Amino acid sequence: MRIVITGLLGQYSFGGVIWDYIQYLIGFRDLGHDVWYLEDSGAWPYDPIKQTISEDCSYNVNYLGRMMTEFGFGDRWIYRNGADGKFHGAGETAARDLIKNSDLLINVSSAGWLRDYDFGVKHQMFIDGDPMFCHIGLLDEKQADYNARIRAHDSHFTFGLNVGGPGTLVPETGIAWKKTVQPIALDYWPFASEAPMDRYTTVMNWASYAPKQWNGQVWGQKDLEFDKFKELPHRTSQPLAMVMGKGVGSKRPDALLRDLGWTILEPDEVTPDHLTYRDFLRSSKAEWSVAKHGYVSGRTGWFSCRTACYLALGRPAIVQETGWSAYIPAGEGVLAFSTMEEAVAGIDRINANYPAHQKAARALAEKYFEAKKVCQDLLDQAKIG
Repeated sequence: MRIVITGLLGQYSFGGVIWDYIQYLIGFRDLGHDVWYLEDSGAWPYDPIKQTISEDCSYNVNYLGRMMTEFGFGDRWIYRNGADGKFHGAGETAARDLIKNSDLLINVSSAGWLRDYDFGVKHQMFIDGDPMFCHIGLLDEKQADYNARIRAHDSHFTFGLNVGGPGTLVPETGIAWKKTVQPIALDYWPFASEAPMDRYTTVMNWASYAPKQWNGQVWGQKDLEFDKFKELPHRTSQPLAMVMGKGVGSKRPDALLRDLGWTILEPDEVTPDHLTYRDFLRSSKAEWSVAKHGYVSGRTGWFSCRTACYLALGRPAIVQETGWSAYIPAGEGVLAFSTMEEAVAGIDRINANYPAHQKAARALAEKYFEAKKVCQDLLDQAKIG
C-alpha cells in the first residue's frame, strides 16, 4: 500500500518529537509498504536557532531533508510552509497526488489538517496522542472546525488505553475509539549493556499548554502532578535528574526544585536532537516520571512514548499510574506509582534487582511496542489491507 504519514518533524526539530513520528514511517516501511511523509499543519515555521516563529522555513526544510536521508527515506517527503503555502521537498504535485491517490493517510496527533486538497485517499486514520484533552476539545462548541476535521477520519485511535474502560472520566464523544501505543523501531534502540550513570531521569515539560476546563473541573499539566512529589529527593538517596522545559509562560520554579534536591537540565543543552535524546536515555539508570494531571485524573490509561524508549534500551521505569497498568503489566521492568510511598518503594525495588528489571524492560518493549507489530495492529483494527 501507499501510506502517507503526517507529523511535525520539521516544525519541532527536537529530540523526542523526532522519534514520535519517524518510528511510524519505519514501522510501515519495514512491513513492506510505500511510505511517504507529508507535513502540512498550516503553522508558520519555528526556528530553534533563533527561538522564534518565522516566515523563513529554510532551517526546517534543511533539517527535515537530513532526517529523511539519515533514516533512509530519501526524497519521499514534503514540507509546506504555513507562512506562504509553498511546498518543499518532493513538491506540490507530489503532495496533491498522494492525497488523491494513496491507500492510507495517517494523521498522527492532529499534525495534518490538509485544508485545500482533492481527497481521494481510500482511508483516513486519526491517532490521538493526548487523551482527555483531545476529547474535551471534541465537545467544545468553539472548536467546530477541529471537531469536524477529526470526525471526518474513517478510523480513530488513541493512546488512552482506558478510554471507555473502568473508572475513566474521559467523556463520550460519539467516536468508536480503538487503542494503540507508540511504535518503537527496536533496531534503533539496542539493549544497553553498559553500566549507566547513577541517576533516574526523564525528559518533560513543566506545562505544555494552559489547563483545560470541562464539566466544572480543571484538567492540568505535569506541573500539578510534579508538585505532589516535589519532596521525593528528601525521601530517597537515589539521584534524580530531569531534562525539563520551562513550560508555557516559563513558570518552572527553578530555585525551589533545585533547593529540594532535583537536578534540572535544559533540553536545548542536553537533548537538542534525536541522537542526544537517545544517548541521554541510554546513560540513565532508569526513568522516574509523572504524567499530565489530565491523564491521571481522567484515568485515561495513557502510556508514554518516551517510557517505551527507555524500556527498549533495557532501562527500567517507574511512572505515574493513569490506568495503564490494566493493559501493560506492571511490576517487572516498569512499575506504577500513585503515592509518594509507592514512588520510593518502586525506586528501591528496581535498585534491589536491577539486572532482572533491565531484561524485563526490554522484553516488554519487544512484546508491546515493536514498531512492525504496532503498525500492523493499526491496519488490522481498521480492517485495511
